[in-house]
Amino acid sequence: MIIQDSVYGSYEIEKVLEELILSSPVQRLKEIHQGGASYLVNPKWNGTRYDHSVGVMLLIRKLGGSLEEQIAGLLHDVSHTAFSHVIDFVLEQLEDSYHEKILHQVVETSEVPQILKKHGYSYEDLLSDDEKWTLLEQPAPELCADRVDYTLRDMFEYGKITRNEIEHFLDQLTVVDGKMFIRDLETAEWFVETYYKEVIDFFLDPLNVYGYDLLTKAIKIGFEKNIITIDDMLGVDEEIMSIMSKSRDQDLQFLIGQLHDQVNVCEDKEDYHVHMKKKVRLIDPSVYIEKQLVKGSSLSKKIKMMNEAALKKSTEGTYVKVIHR
Repeated sequence: MIIQDSVYGSYEIEKVLEELILSSPVQRLKEIHQGGASYLVNPKWNGTRYDHSVGVMLLIRKLGGSLEEQIAGLLHDVSHTAFSHVIDFVLEQLEDSYHEKILHQVVETSEVPQILKKHGYSYEDLLSDDEKWTLLEQPAPELCADRVDYTLRDMFEYGKITRNEIEHFLDQLTVVDGKMFIRDLETAEWFVETYYKEVIDFFLDPLNVYGYDLLTKAIKIGFEKNIITIDDMLGVDEEIMSIMSKSRDQDLQFLIGQLHDQVNVCEDKEDYHVHMKKKVRLIDPSVYIEKQLVKGSSLSKKIKMMNEAALKKSTEGTYVKVIHR
């Protein structure tokens, strides 16, 4: 199979990756939106967990990661429920972690273990310990394939960065002791700025927050009134929307009716209808200079200031005033 990706280009992949990509759990991700409720209020915000999962796999491959780590990268999000991280707000899990808790349940009840076994792999060995996949995952504020891919992918698809900028950034990446670092301070500054376009300007955009808030309330009502169940959330976005839309519950219909792309909102700390905080996400990548790793913020006043501003914004959250629904 040849994979053509909008961010990383064209790659020919091994049979095990092909079979995993064609498996039901991975194909389901084509109908799970990366931004949760975002696409309901802005159809352009329509990236999927599938695109991201394949992208993480390809980034690991591009950096020389093992086939095993590529498999782990491809499968790292297969347990995301409908609307991605919206479920964490419904269940009030502030660390965005519900999909991690059910990963083994989702994988074990699928064809994935048999595919892996056929090719000489054990799913427990590949998916039980994220810490051994040092390209795939790293604790913030360092870089990792997961963090880098969703940033580049969203910001490229939504017109905030160019292909040339992505290619330059990728050229400046290096791998030291199995971990991803940047070789150039200016590139590190660019990525930090791009990352905050993602996790501050996009994630905390008033319209995005409005959509998250309404959909969270709708799903909570759906749970409380047994219109939908937590098991239903292992379906896809439009299935859940269909169940809720067909319900005759007036409270649910009122909320669903306000989830559309003609909403007009603004940020207003004094006169607001919605206040939401999301997971604090900071980035401070180490830069590999003269065979030493040095924190970007200790080299760059710009990075330090961006981090301070991002922490302040993340801590206070977004205050949304609805002008027109």
